[in-house]
Amino acid sequence: MDNFKAVYKILSTLEKAMDLPEFDIKLISAEKLGVSQERWCRYIEMMADVGYIKGIEMYEDITGELNIDAEDMRITLKGLEYLQENSIMQRMYNAAKGIKDVIPMA
Repeated sequence: MDNFKAVYKILSTLEKAMDLPEFDIKLISAEKLGVSQERWCRYIEMMADVGYIKGIEMYEDITGELNIDAEDMRITLKGLEYLQENSIMQRMYNAAKGIKDVIPMA
């Protein structure tokens, strides 16, 4: 899965989970996204670093491997803004693509 698609999928799933009393982390697991556990951890780390998500704990085990406790993970206002901006850009891209398909190129 493309990196930005994976980040968008994680954030959009967290946004939908705002209406639920509990969030099932398996909905956005590495397996569900089709990425390695290491890549998934990096996605979560990067999103936490820029403030798109909160409620996670990161730690390294004795082998130096990054582990993440994401049981309390939730989207932030900044994460919601990212989703909003990207959905607008996606609609603009689709509209432009549709116009290109309709207008013949000379």
